[in-house]
Amino acid sequence: MDKRQVDVAIIGAGTAGMVAYQRVRKVTDKVVLIESDQYGTTCARVGCMPSKLLIAAAENAHQARMGELFGVFAREVAIDGKRVMERVRSERDRFVDGVIRSVEKFPRQHRLMGHARFVGPDLLKVGEDTQVQADRIIIATGSRPNVPGFLKEAKDRLVVNDDIFEWQDLPGSVAVFGPGVIGLELGQALSRLGVRVRMFGVGGSVGPIQDDSLREYALNTFNEEFPLDPDADVRSVERVEGGVAVTFIDKDAGETREVFDYVLAATGRRPNVDGLDIQNAELELDDRGTPVYDPHTLRCGQSAVFIAGDANNRLPLLHEAADEGRIAGDNAAAYPEVRAGLRRTPLAVVFTDPQIATVGLTIHQVNERCQGCFAVGEVSFEDQGRSRVIGKNRGLLRVYGEHGSGLFMGAEMFGPAAEHIGHLLAWSAQRRLTVSEMLEMPFYHPVIEEGLRSALKDLNRNLSIGPAPEEGCTDCGPGV
Repeated sequence: MDKRQVDVAIIGAGTAGMVAYQRVRKVTDKVVLIESDQYGTTCARVGCMPSKLLIAAAENAHQARMGELFGVFAREVAIDGKRVMERVRSERDRFVDGVIRSVEKFPRQHRLMGHARFVGPDLLKVGEDTQVQADRIIIATGSRPNVPGFLKEAKDRLVVNDDIFEWQDLPGSVAVFGPGVIGLELGQALSRLGVRVRMFGVGGSVGPIQDDSLREYALNTFNEEFPLDPDADVRSVERVEGGVAVTFIDKDAGETREVFDYVLAATGRRPNVDGLDIQNAELELDDRGTPVYDPHTLRCGQSAVFIAGDANNRLPLLHEAADEGRIAGDNAAAYPEVRAGLRRTPLAVVFTDPQIATVGLTIHQVNERCQGCFAVGEVSFEDQGRSRVIGKNRGLLRVYGEHGSGLFMGAEMFGPAAEHIGHLLAWSAQRRLTVSEMLEMPFYHPVIEEGLRSALKDLNRNLSIGPAPEEGCTDCGPGV
């Protein structure tokens, strides 16, 4: 048995793990980065980058079909599925190779390949012949797709997003289960690339949207491209000759049976902590088997174990994983001194068309915090100048502000250029700007950001600025 003694052991060489390693290494050379399978982050291999490559192909096909709107006529748009997927894989591999090269620059003695398991609170077994005793441990093992049991009836025709990017060609049809971020992005992209798509959800959710007005608008918009039932009544999923038969209740046609080439499970992700023998770490676990931790320090209880990135199942986004790697790395390096790390204003983007962006507090969080003392501003992009010019005049933006202070608190958007407008709003929220201060900023003409100004003006008109009544804000109303 090869025995190693280190100050810090990091389990997982994804985004969070790599950032944590770089922070720890500034303080100590006695560090080891453990990877169980292969280098290359979730983002580069099966997440952000390959999905955006597929979306880019879909956007080009969609734009070509829109030529008639501008009086520009082209021959019929033809999709070469093999070439689409060839570019997806080729560019994906370039991104992965870049990550691998970065890891391989780490000193060899700092890298260890093998599956890590806890033997004790400060003792890991890696593979079958290596033991690592570590004063501090960072869990950064990422996540994997979560597949409900009934979908496994699709057998060899069941795929997750990891599998799609290995396709050599595009299929004829796909049933997508889960209208979350992954399902919406991949489902719409496949539909625009000529794949017959039907999407099924549970509970009525559409992506991360919390605002009822936006959810209804987005649902109606997506249904213009492919059938999406966010609260579907699916009776069975069955592997049949030629594909997978899905039996469901259609609101118009009653019980319906459709056969698809594949079933895509986009039903969320689960943290990779169940293979760590986590019970041997003597940590308090929640009802899902994930260590209970402080979201500000990422420390698990009073232990010397920290958990970062997708492994803690809090905010499965690359920029959040990088921030958490920094926080966990700094605290593991400085332990027993542990400090709360910088947490940025929440920002999330879904790369559908129209795009979805959520910034700061959701409408439910605003209502809970302000006890109804808030106002809402809104703009539709259907008549917004620049959006009409480029033929992307679909969408809605709702912004939230606090009565009394006039503070901007959050926003949700389903519309054009949401990835860019979301950044402007996140910066404003993090700087704690008031709505009036935001309106003092420059807005060029004609740009989509003028729609943001319209929403802020609407919010400013609806806000009551100044001290709240002594009895609370009962006179202000909900402002919606």
